[in-house]
Amino acid sequence: MHSSLTRRTFLHFTGYGAFGAATGAAASAVVPAPSHASSAATTELTPDQALALLKEGNRAFSEGRPTRPAQDRARRQEIARGQAPFAVLVTCSDSRVAPELLFDRGLGELFIVRNAGNTIDTVAMGSIEYAVAHLGVPLIVVLGHERCGAVQAAIEVVKHNADLPGSIGQMVEPIIPAVLKSQDEPGDPVDNAVRENVRRTVTHLRTSAEPMLLQPQQAGKLRVVGASYDLDNGAVDFFLET
Repeated sequence: MHSSLTRRTFLHFTGYGAFGAATGAAASAVVPAPSHASSAATTELTPDQALALLKEGNRAFSEGRPTRPAQDRARRQEIARGQAPFAVLVTCSDSRVAPELLFDRGLGELFIVRNAGNTIDTVAMGSIEYAVAHLGVPLIVVLGHERCGAVQAAIEVVKHNADLPGSIGQMVEPIIPAVLKSQDEPGDPVDNAVRENVRRTVTHLRTSAEPMLLQPQQAGKLRVVGASYDLDNGAVDFFLET
């Protein structure tokens, strides 16, 4: 947020001041917010516990035994006046990559930032910062996926100087450095670029982000990890945990 934007004005515009005490996710009870968050209730899960829940949920999904928790009318009413998500998912807009489904989670549990190619611009960064600083989220997952169309488009630009229509060219520009760095690696070029794109974003969030993200990481209250989703078998590979 711009430095001239006061906390009161910020809360007014976001409606955050009207949230009241948020009720927690079914698997994540709420407690008073940690020091890096606002005064609203937040999840009590640690970063490691939050990551373990996502892994457990993805195993259930990929093995064809999802439980679909916290998705009924009672849950909807429970969280109507507030939210306490336990993870931020920075992922692709691809219709086949639906975080609540592939992690077997319910309403109010995941704070999702989506765009084609899971890149981070000002809007995405502000959304992430909001989730961490004001909702007390302890985990950020940057999630790429197999056969990503945005990454394929960036490869076309690099290899064939493709002229993409509309705003698509500008959209894939942040992915081009990942394509360039990974283009000489063995294996599938799209998969290599997908993982390098995730790696660059994770590195940025871990080292170059605003203090509101760096300070909770240094205090052990926030963790940033990278992962890739396999469209064929439904499994998420958390290939960048440290």
